[in-house]
Amino acid sequence: MITSLQDTAVVILSYNGKKWHQLFLPLIVAQASTGYDVVVVDNASTDDTLEYVQTNFPTVHTLQIAVNKGFANGYYEALRQIHAKYYVLLSADFEVTEGWFPPLLHAMQRYPGLAACQPKIRYWKEKEKFEYAGAAGGFMDKWGYLFCRGRVFNDLETDNGQYNDDIETFWASGGCFIVRADLYHQVGGLDSDLYAHMEEVDLCWRLRNMGYKIGYTGQSTVYHVGGSVISYGSPQKLYYNFRNSLVLLLKNERGAKLAWLFPLRLILDGIAGLQMLAGGNFVGTFTIIKAHFHFYGSLGKWLKKRKAAKKMVTHRDTGGIYNKSIIWQYFALRKKTFTKLNWAPERLY
Repeated sequence: MITSLQDTAVVILSYNGKKWHQLFLPLIVAQASTGYDVVVVDNASTDDTLEYVQTNFPTVHTLQIAVNKGFANGYYEALRQIHAKYYVLLSADFEVTEGWFPPLLHAMQRYPGLAACQPKIRYWKEKEKFEYAGAAGGFMDKWGYLFCRGRVFNDLETDNGQYNDDIETFWASGGCFIVRADLYHQVGGLDSDLYAHMEEVDLCWRLRNMGYKIGYTGQSTVYHVGGSVISYGSPQKLYYNFRNSLVLLLKNERGAKLAWLFPLRLILDGIAGLQMLAGGNFVGTFTIIKAHFHFYGSLGKWLKKRKAAKKMVTHRDTGGIYNKSIIWQYFALRKKTFTKLNWAPERLY
């Protein structure tokens, strides 16, 4: 068991991440004096990542996981062994900035009803732009599709200070967010069966259903390399995108809405598969079919998870939910940026 001497433990999950630690860990460690301890979790690396961290960063705590079972399971195993008031989950391919941490901590201290909060996430390769994995806060539309301020589908906005506020969101990016440790464990943590992709959305949805809020602060900025574990546009990414989106809805959506939404999503997934087939993307079509068959094959497991999640529901609200179709707005009405949606999320304070 690792007990953080500070209130916060910044927990970095790493698989063969030596090159990222060489680039990014020095500043993370240097900024630790602003109020956190650093823990690097080696997720069964096959290189000398763990030895490198232990040799070059003696103040960093380390944990080692024997078998790599994915992003969600890595954190699930690690956080059971770390005692702190707050966790910051930080992927290894993130670069922090000077003063990145205090605004996150301040948000949690100022707003007791806030369960988790993410910073502004920009693209490491084009630093003036937002990044796919969270951008300036995550949202969900009325049909259960996820999107971000600063990134709608594949369109990335340039950061001109338009999202420097502190707002309520529907979900916080799993690449970098702070969460209350007691609530994290109370709600059951990240679902290891999701493996990777959308596991943070599932966690945030369960926290919201317990009556807590999820937030974003534009006063903190980090940069994400992106695609270092599961590359953007890969069949693996597509598989988890389609399978896990079905799991999210089944686990967390209220029954009355699920009755019409789930059949609709199956139809829309079918249309997506046919579009890929028409465009010659046979691998993509097969991947969607595989995702659905694997979802149906494990339906009993997902229903058990829904039953367990339902027991924790105390409150449902519409904060962070866009009450229109982001697909229609983006593809039919050609609204490519968040500001063109003419919808303003609630401010945190």
